This record gives sequence, C-alpha cells and structure tokens, in this order.
Amino acid sequence: MVGGPHVNFAALYRERLSTPPEAVECVRSGDHVVLHSGCAVPQRLVAALAARAETLSGVEIAHILHLGEAPYVAPDCAGAFRHRAFFTGPNVRRAVHEGRADHVPIFLSEVPALFRSGAYRVDVAFLHLSPPDEHGFCSFGVDTSVNKAAAEAARVVVAQVNPAMPRTLGDSFIHVSRLDAIVEVDEPLPELAGGGHDAVTRAIARHVAQLVDDGATLQLGIGSIPDAVLEALEGHRDLGLHTEMFSDGLRRLVEAGVVTNARKTLHPGKSVTSFCMGSRALYDFVDDNPLFEFRPTEYVNDPFVIARNDRMVAVNSALEVDLTGQVCADSIGARIYSGIGGQVDFIRGAARARDGRAIIALPSTAKGGRVSRIVASLRPGAGVVTTRGDVHHVVTEYGAVDLHGRSIRERVRALLSIAHPDHREDLARSARALGLPL
Repeated sequence: MVGGPHVNFAALYRERLSTPPEAVECVRSGDHVVLHSGCAVPQRLVAALAARAETLSGVEIAHILHLGEAPYVAPDCAGAFRHRAFFTGPNVRRAVHEGRADHVPIFLSEVPALFRSGAYRVDVAFLHLSPPDEHGFCSFGVDTSVNKAAAEAARVVVAQVNPAMPRTLGDSFIHVSRLDAIVEVDEPLPELAGGGHDAVTRAIARHVAQLVDDGATLQLGIGSIPDAVLEALEGHRDLGLHTEMFSDGLRRLVEAGVVTNARKTLHPGKSVTSFCMGSRALYDFVDDNPLFEFRPTEYVNDPFVIARNDRMVAVNSALEVDLTGQVCADSIGARIYSGIGGQVDFIRGAARARDGRAIIALPSTAKGGRVSRIVASLRPGAGVVTTRGDVHHVVTEYGAVDLHGRSIRERVRALLSIAHPDHREDLARSARALGLPL
C-alpha cells in the first residue's frame, strides 16, 4: 500500500498529527527507543519523553552521536531511562563514565544489522523528517545513517516533521503511511562549527595532501585536521566523495570545482554520504540537490563497497598510536571518549581499493606539547580501534610513514621519525625497556 496512488497520504498525515506529549505516550516501561542521530535529533520528542520520567521505568534510549541536549542521562532520570551509546559524544560522556549509560564498541557499518535482525530490539523510533513530497514521502534529511533501519524495524514510528529539514536525495525516504504519530515543528536544526586550525594542523594537512592524487575519492570527518586537509586540497582536480560524513569544508571544495566526482568508479557524478553536520549553508546546499546521494551506513560504510572506488583515500584521526602501529581512537586509557565509528570500515575499504590509501593523521603531542601521542605502548585499558595489521599511513606534523608490510623494528624507527623531537629520546628509551627492536 505504501506510496500507491490509492493512498490518500494527505488524509493520513492529518489523522496522525499529534502534540509532543500525545506522541510519546506510545513509549512503555521497558521499551527500547532509537533516536534520530547527528543534527537531526528530534528535540521536541526527546523533551516530551523526558517529562514522562516519573511514569516510566527501564526505558533504554539508543543513538549514534547527536548534537543537543540529552535530558534522559540526568542523574534524577536514572530509574526511568538508561542510554545505550553506539558512539559516545560530549552530551552523554559523563553518564557513560559514571556508569549511568552504556557504550557499545561496534563498526558503524554493522549497527543497522543489529536493528534489522532483532539482535537489538527497536520498539519505538523517534525521527526528524522533512515535510512529505507530492507522493507522500518524507526525507530523513541531514542524517540517514542508521535511522532508516531503525524506522523499518520499529513497532512504532513517531516523527517530528520540520520545514527546516532539507529534502536529501538517495536511499533516504520514508512514506507517511509508516508514521504512527506526527508532530509538526518549525525550528532551526543544530549547527556545528568547523574545527579551526593552526600551524600544526596545517603541516599535517600538507603531508596528507601529498598522498592524495588528482581523481581520488575522499573520506574525511570533521574537525581541525580534516578542515586543514580540505584547504590543502584546493589545488587538486576532479576529486570525488564517498564519505560517511559531509561537512562545510567539503561543501566549499564542491563549490570551488575541486570535487567533481567525474573520475569516480562507483557512482560517478555523485557525492555519496550518510549524514552531514555543519552550518545552515550546508543544509541548504544539500537540499533537493541531485549531486548528493544520502544512503544508510550499511552501504556507505561497507568496506567492500568502499573498495569499489579506485584511488580511495580515507583520512581518520587517533588519540594515540603505539610504536608497533596500534591505533587508539575511542578511549583515553579505559575511559571511553568517542567510539569506533567508521574508522575501520574506511581503513579496510581504502586499503583494498585499487591505488587506495588509508591514513591515520594526528598531532605528535597533546597538552601543549607535554604529552607525546606517539607512545611506546598504549595506556592501560586503551582500546585498539585500528590494529597493527590494518594500519597503513600514519601522519603527524613531522611527516608521513607507511607501516604496511613493515617489521616491528621498521615500524618503531618510522614512528620515532615523526614523533615530536622533544620526545624521541624518551620514546626510544621506553622502547628498549619493552624489548622492542631498534
């Protein structure tokens, strides 16, 4: 019935209009609720659900990183709600550290399968959508990622419909007939500022840019290093995009004619992405723009799909890298900081692409230079996101080294060469104490 000409979707839409308190009445104690992620968090629905804290118990709220308030992790809501973080962001990090929320280490490409298979039960999906088009289809807007799978697996789907949500194209639609309750809002989406950059990040960016050939297809995130890399690529030609995340820096490369997607071997002419985070200008740019294909992460982040892009270049970050090449990107010691996300998906996909390059880029130090981020061994409890067998290029402001196929001795020497000079002697001493060959 969905989308057929006999469906009077306008009447369905009117019938299912609701207020936020009415819409969240579908949530029962013990339910699992999945929230729309990123810059598409349905804040009106979240606030209405949090207001029901005294009437609920044991409700689990799950999502990937999202911007905005997370009232359900407040200490006084502990009996009513517990959060499950598939990626731990700043708004839930304290709750995870204090044991009031749970972190799930998982590749972003595999989250949708949890929902579809029932391995993670989805009782209710809270969405944030564009208004329906003339055929009754709403767009998932700035974030398709895992949300399409959550909506298709849920017992009940509740949607916040907002004219400020862009209508993004691709595999990014849900029909009005799938919505059990609709709350109309008219409010701006959360915006995320760029990371800014300094001499260190610009030096890193220059080294990364030298590893990117004309005609390459890119994956980059957001932050100071990706923003600096994007500026360093302004002289390149015919770049393509296949990236889980699209940012304002990438938008500027498209507008400047640097990104054309003309030489892509998969989806030529299209920028393939799963979600975007940035400014209102970015959201306006992707609105109804056929240059972009928004697809779920089970496709965008699938390493086998990624590898079909010749000259695929994946640029990801790390918190620390040990002298054998183990990459910690999700924790500071045992304390969870973020998550696995799509790093391994893209590292493996780029490594298997024809002429592909997988890059880990990070400053050589932290805390004003006092702490080396190239370390003899990872901190106790630190998570290994990218294994020493997966790592390829590692870049700091002091250069770029390729560790793939290198021995432990060769890796130690290579990573010492791009560590900060003030820390190299201590790192070498620690390596000897550990019995690492020099």
